[in-house]
Amino acid sequence: MSQARPITGRKPAQGAAVARAAGPKLGLALLVIATAQLMVVLDATIVNVALPHIQRALGFSGSGLEWVVNAYALAFGGLMLLGGRLGDLLGRRKMFIAGLLVFSAASLVGGFATSQAWLLAARAVQGAGAAIVAPTALALITTTFSEGKPRNQAMGVYAAMSVAGGAVGLIAGGLLTTYLSWRWVLFVNVPIGVAAALAAPRVLSESRRQRGRFDLPGAVTGTTGLATLVYGLSSAATSPNGVSHWGDAKVVASLAASAVLLTAFAVIETRSRHALLPLRLLADRNRTGANLIMLCGGAAIAGLFFFLTVFMQSVWGYSALKTGLAYLPLTAGIMVASGTAAQLIPRIGARPLLLAGAPTAAGGLYWLSRLGEHGSYADAVLGPMLVIAVGFGLLFVPLTLVAMSGVADEESGVAASLRNTGQQVGGSIGLAVFGTVAWTVVANSVHAQAARAAAAARAGYPARPSQAALTAIYHHALAAGFSRAFLVASGVMLLGLIIAIVAIRVRRADLGEARF
Repeated sequence: MSQARPITGRKPAQGAAVARAAGPKLGLALLVIATAQLMVVLDATIVNVALPHIQRALGFSGSGLEWVVNAYALAFGGLMLLGGRLGDLLGRRKMFIAGLLVFSAASLVGGFATSQAWLLAARAVQGAGAAIVAPTALALITTTFSEGKPRNQAMGVYAAMSVAGGAVGLIAGGLLTTYLSWRWVLFVNVPIGVAAALAAPRVLSESRRQRGRFDLPGAVTGTTGLATLVYGLSSAATSPNGVSHWGDAKVVASLAASAVLLTAFAVIETRSRHALLPLRLLADRNRTGANLIMLCGGAAIAGLFFFLTVFMQSVWGYSALKTGLAYLPLTAGIMVASGTAAQLIPRIGARPLLLAGAPTAAGGLYWLSRLGEHGSYADAVLGPMLVIAVGFGLLFVPLTLVAMSGVADEESGVAASLRNTGQQVGGSIGLAVFGTVAWTVVANSVHAQAARAAAAARAGYPARPSQAALTAIYHHALAAGFSRAFLVASGVMLLGLIIAIVAIRVRRADLGEARF
């Protein structure tokens, strides 16, 4: 793969001209883009704390309930490439507004759901709207803010929203579920999305529509390939009772179909004159490395949110609201670290931040793996959470800049979709792999302790442990399983460090910092 070429000698991109013309509107433009990105990211987690309420209201089974989350993730991850390319071809502002309106309408309809199918369909349409909004939002940053300090700062806000959105979703979900109703985790999107859609034409300039035909074969194979990959991974994780689903027919069929479809997609893209994903975007070692690290980060952060949330509620008895508020230090830490990273990039470049952020996040996750059922939030969670926040805050801003550096304006939408696809698919992979590790350890721990109890019974001790003893056994098993999941997540972030060392060779001048 070739290295990215310095872009400081290029003619000013369209974004530079837009930035000069927009003047005072730049702050409002960033507010609209950041609000939209925060909304679509937090919706991946905002319903999590409301799931028990949704289950009681609509009668979901345990296995069916997970699709309230998976339906959104499936459409979001599967349609991302398509959403980015539509913005390139039809106009990014236009598609940004369309995505916001689709997302808002689906949120409104979903909030009124009276059946399971109704809610799941609304969640899937929400994901489709998000798949349009997320890549066009990032592409609009590259064409609205000039290279160097303005774009770095805007990317810092965007990256902070992308990472902290999950935590904000848990906080918002806890507040809305506690004081209003589970339906408000959907209704809350409507005024925000509509306001952003109405403001967009006033503060964002439309991108030039690109010439070219739509790559229908690429769109079909790429979209269905990603969708079947996310579906297979979402269905694969070992369940809480220790039963592995990796060998299930639907999982094997989904992953096999994904492999075939994505292979066909790659072949089509090498031969298409109007490719959905121009393969030259993958030929740059820096960009490909950044997207792979983004995949590792997406896996780790998804595992963190899921397992820590379950632990605090199941073992420590936290309410939905208290669980959400527990993530405030993580959100604040990511915001501060992201802002610091945006300020440091012009001085030291992106690579040193990547080499610092990945091991810092890995260290925080390793610290969190020491979590035990008898610990407390102050001594077992707060410290690791702050370290993890610093690590991810240092990572995601330079990763976003590197992923978008050197990309022609006409391809910024599809380049942005690659970045977001990496994070989304990484989350699916993470939950599948970490879930398998965690629930296997939980089941083995429970069985081991049950065997010890049986041996004690044969030795003359009471045959039936008390309910308190059974609860203690289960809590210990959860702590052991989730600790192992955090340990594996730490290893994934060390893999990200290795990728950064091997693949990232980007220079400060490649990101435009030399102008400031």
